[in-house]
Amino acid sequence: MLLLDNISLELETDQGKVPILHDVSLNMDAGKMYALTGPNGSGKSSVARVAMGIYKQTSGKVFYNGEDISELNISERARRGIGYAFQHPPRFKGMPVKDMLEMAMKHADGVNCQVLRDIGLCPEDYLERTLDNSLSGGEIKRIEIATILAQNPKVRIFDEPEAGIDLWSFEQLIDVIGSSHREDTVTVVISHQEKILNMVDEIVLIKDGTVNMRGDRDTIWPQIKESAECSCRSNCRLEGEIYADCPR
Repeated sequence: MLLLDNISLELETDQGKVPILHDVSLNMDAGKMYALTGPNGSGKSSVARVAMGIYKQTSGKVFYNGEDISELNISERARRGIGYAFQHPPRFKGMPVKDMLEMAMKHADGVNCQVLRDIGLCPEDYLERTLDNSLSGGEIKRIEIATILAQNPKVRIFDEPEAGIDLWSFEQLIDVIGSSHREDTVTVVISHQEKILNMVDEIVLIKDGTVNMRGDRDTIWPQIKESAECSCRSNCRLEGEIYADCPR
């Protein structure tokens, strides 16, 4: 359903062009859930943003259902059925939540309030609220995920859905993402969280802007854990200390 073919990406910075991705090729099939994981700054979010059209690849092509969509913008890709939930969702001053949901649901008659209930928000409390700084980061995050559910895209990309939300909401969002996945959809989750990595079909490890490893969950996850442990231990300078963020 979604194919990234030899994608390379350079981004312009104050220091000039910086290479981010190097010949990344990924095919993602309908009916499967994928996790993109890897160290911070490895390029995993950049892979997803190229797929969505947020970043324009320097070379390579993006295909959706066999169509070359490499030159299509975000709106055109969204119309074809690709949805993206940002790690840090944008805020829209003056726009009520219900208007955002109505746009996502296109030609539906009214707003389906169930999408808010599914992500733990009471419609009566949130439909008339505006998407501004009066909402917490966790509330904005959940509303954006509700918008993706309302949009019902064939390809749904969640960029670190756990960022900025509490543990209870995180557990609920995992259930929502898992239960909304269908045989005709591709679900891609960018995450470090073990609970998310354990629920997907395939894990893709992005490292230094390339696909370092890829395979089914039961094969790849033990290798990632072992590699992380070795890296952590080699970087610990104080013998005998136990660090909370060290995998064990």
